[in-house]
Amino acid sequence: QVQLVESGGGLVQAGGSLRLSCAASGSFFSARWYRQATGKQRDFVAVVTTSGTTNYADFVKGRFTISRDNAKNTVYLQMNSLKPEDTAVYYCNVVVLNSGTYWGQGTQVTVSS
Repeated sequence: QVQLVESGGGLVQAGGSLRLSCAASGSFFSARWYRQATGKQRDFVAVVTTSGTTNYADFVKGRFTISRDNAKNTVYLQMNSLKPEDTAVYYCNVVVLNSGTYWGQGTQVTVSS
C-alpha cells in the first residue's frame, strides 16, 4: 500500500504559476497527473516514466512540466501561464510494480481571470 500526499494548489491569477507536489510513501514506477473540473470527467494531464520520459495532454503542452525526484519519492507538476480553464481538482496517480495504482486526495487549483 502506498499513500500519496498532494500539496501546492491554491488561487492564482491568470498568467501566474503554481507547482504541485505529490509525495509518495514508497517508490513508484510511473506517475501521472489528472484533473477534474466541476461537472466534467477526469482528464489526463501529464505522465513521467521511471526513466524520466514525459508526455503531455495537448492543452498543457508548453505550459506545464512534470518531473520526479526519485530520492524523495515525489512527483511535481510545474504549471505556468495558467488560464481560467485550468481550474480543477488535480490528482496524482502512481503505478507501483507488483502492487497497483494509487491516487492522491486531490488539490484544488483555481485560476481567476
